Formats: sequence, C-alpha cells, structure tokens
Amino acid sequence: MITLYCVCFVPVCREMSPDELVYLGILAASIPIGFLFRYPSPPVKQGAALLLGLSITIATCQVHALHSLVTVLGTWIIIKSSWRSAPALSLAWTFLYLLFFRLVTWFGLPPPTPFANAIQLLLTLKMVSLANEVQSFHLEKKQEVSSFSKSPVVGGLSQEPSLYDMIAYSYCYVGIMTGPFFRFQTYVDWLRQPSSLDLPGWVPCMLRLRLVPVYGALFLTANMYFPLAYVRTEEFLEHHFFFRLFYMTVVFFVFRMRFYAAWCGAEAGCISAGLGCYPEGALSKPGGGPTVNYSPDPESPVVYDFKTIQNIDPYNTDFCVKVRHGMRYWNMTVQWWLHHYIYPNSPFKAYALKAGWTMFISAYWHGLHAGYYLSFLTIPLCIAAESAMEASVRAKLGPRGQSAFDWVHWFLKMRAYDYMCMGFVLLKASDTVHYWTSIYFIIHIIALACILFGRLMKGGKRERKKSEKEEKIEGEKKEVKQEDVREKTE
Repeated sequence: MITLYCVCFVPVCREMSPDELVYLGILAASIPIGFLFRYPSPPVKQGAALLLGLSITIATCQVHALHSLVTVLGTWIIIKSSWRSAPALSLAWTFLYLLFFRLVTWFGLPPPTPFANAIQLLLTLKMVSLANEVQSFHLEKKQEVSSFSKSPVVGGLSQEPSLYDMIAYSYCYVGIMTGPFFRFQTYVDWLRQPSSLDLPGWVPCMLRLRLVPVYGALFLTANMYFPLAYVRTEEFLEHHFFFRLFYMTVVFFVFRMRFYAAWCGAEAGCISAGLGCYPEGALSKPGGGPTVNYSPDPESPVVYDFKTIQNIDPYNTDFCVKVRHGMRYWNMTVQWWLHHYIYPNSPFKAYALKAGWTMFISAYWHGLHAGYYLSFLTIPLCIAAESAMEASVRAKLGPRGQSAFDWVHWFLKMRAYDYMCMGFVLLKASDTVHYWTSIYFIIHIIALACILFGRLMKGGKRERKKSEKEEKIEGEKKEVKQEDVREKTE
C-alpha cells in the first residue's frame, strides 16, 4: 500500500516545485519510518526522533536552523526565570521573533528558506503551549500541597521538562514542518507508551491515506485548467462576471485538495509512529489530547483513536453549514491552540470581536502579507451576518423552512470561503482587492445586507413590543380614571 501511495504521486511530482518535492519526500518517508519508532525504549526513541528531526532541519534550513534554536533557548530562559508569567512572555517572545524572522533582510541577513518558515511556525505554537503547560504544572502542584489531594486536571505534566526535553520536543521529526501541532504532554505520552507494537497502526494509517491519491489527482487536474496566475492578467477581466465569480470556487477547490492530501499524509506519519494514540474513552480533542481521566476495563478490549493528531476533516469542512463551524474542521490542531491560548485572552467581550481578534492573531502567525489580514478579518463579518440571519429569519421558520434556510446558508458559506481564499493565495493587497473589485465585493455586500436586515427585523420587533407595552399602560390608565369617576359619582 505504501508503494501504491508513492506511485500514485509520480504524476504529481512532475508538476511540483523543488521545495514541494522535498515536502512530499519528507511526508512519504515519515510513514514507513514511523513504524520503526514503535520498537525502541523511551530514551532511545527520544534521542532517535531528535537526531532525525535535527538532520531534517539542518539539511533543509542550513544556517537558518539557528532561528529555531534561538526561539527554543529564549523560551527556556523565560520558563526558568518566571513560570508564572511564562505564557504571556513566551507568546510575546515567539511572536516578536516571528516579526524579526520575517524582516531579517532589513538587517542585512539572508532570507530564510520556506522550510525554516514552516518549522518556525510550528515551533511558535509548541513553545507557547509548553509555557502554558509548565505554568499549569506548578499551579496544580501548589494546589496539591495546600489541599493534600491530587489535582483532577486531565493531561497535566508530572514534572517540569529539562532543556534537553524541550529541544527533543521542538525537533522531534514527527510533523516537524508539516504538522500537526501536538502538546508536550502528548509527546511525553508517546515516549512512554507501554506496548507500542500492540497499538493500531497499519489499518488506521491506510484508512487515512486511501483518498490521498484522489485529492492529488483532483488538485493537479483543476490547477492545470484554472491556474491562479490567470487571475492577475488583464485578459481575466474581459470574461463575464459569472466566470470571474466561478473562478474563485475552483481556486478554493484546488486549495482544499492540496491541503487535504498534505495533512492526511502528515496524519498518517503520526499514526505509523503511534503518536496521539489514546483510548476512545479518553474523549481526545485535536491538538489537546484526552479530556477525561479514562481507566479501561481490563476484561474488555480497548478501542483506540488518533483524534489528538487529526488536523483535517474533509467531509465536515465541505458540508458543515456555518462559517464558524467551518473553522473547526480546518487545521484543527491549530484551531485548538487559538481557542485555548488566544481567544480566552482577547481584550474584547463580544463574540464577533473576540473572533476578529483571534483571526488577526492567526493572520499574523501565517505571515505579514496583506492578503492574510483581508481574508481572516472578513470572517468575523460573515459570522455576524449569519448570526443576524439566524436570529431574525431562521428562528421564525418551521422545520421545512429551516432545512431550506440551511441549504442556502451552506451555499453562501462555501462562497464566503471561496472569496476569502483569494486573499490567502494572492497574498498582495493590490491583487486581492483587484479580484474582489472584479466581482464587486459581492460577499462583503451580502454580509452587510444580512446584518442590516437582521437589525431592522429586530428593531421592528422591539417597536412592536414597545407599542404593545404602551397600549397596555394606556389601557390601565383609562381603567384607573374610570374607577375614579365611579367613586366621585357615588
């Protein structure tokens, strides 16, 4: 099956850049190598995974590998200096270093390779998460001492990691530049698996890979006939409005197929190594791991899953109804990171504003290209629009009406993501605005119209309630006056 998987990608290789071929090679090699990591003891497994990860980093990044090392050492110093403030300080440190990393040419330094950028992005997530885990460990330890009882927290550290542990976690070969993101505790659980050879491997791995050739073929075919570069030409504007509108649908389709193939392959690399394998009863979450303390029945067979390292859910990405739900099934481990470390610390209280803040941080994490910000900051507008329509329209419909509303909602959700994807892939503000202008900013207009309609409907409802209340008060006043007249007459 692995051979068949690699053969199916031979046509893809002919159409890929040298950098993309390196990514594909690392992904393909990580799958068979992963099965070998089920044999060694924890110390050997940790050292071998570190050595392989460092080899990949140095081979692909060369001198730029120093950026990741500086990031790790800086985080270690922060954690050792002040574990209480480590989460905030590590976030500031890693994000500021990301800024320096992207502007190194301003300081006369050579630009980093794309591989260094990929490693730096994932390392940023790991360091912030690790700082939060260390803080939780110390707080739980203090609570145990004061209350004389063990902390009920799920998935907490048993000890503070050493510098070697941090470096080994940071450069672990599994998903080092392709993801998915996983917490330090997930990494520790992987090292300490008591019987790795008894855990499922081949079957879930093949199940995750079965559609990868299909995604790759669809990506190649659609990209061949609808290249992104065509959007930037003057000839593109000569086409009919509906052709220009349709083009973004195909571009997003190409975008999805590419990432579906890459992330499913990356997940297969984790599955083959046994990383993120937990009993189903642990109710694991992508990125976060187990959410409950689960003790399996020794007399019953244990069923395992790999939800902890699941990064994509293609079916729900395509067929969920709402914009807000679409984000949950795309880059799922990163979404968990944003939800736990960025969203709760937002300076705003309103949901749409908190979502906007989270999307802004996500855009910054991706890069400094204006297209990221134009795309990500359109999401809160779409969320506000769908909330307004749900409250003012869907809530008043019957079962059939709500079903029809949901189909329309799904169609508009997909078009909204098509629209936002153009900014994500075109990158430049001029190119993004140029395309959005060619389709008359249709999604922005629809979203604003929905918000306005929803507010008008709510306003009308408030006016009706107000008039009913006033009529009731006036009626009560008339009754009081009539009572006074009767009393005077008597």
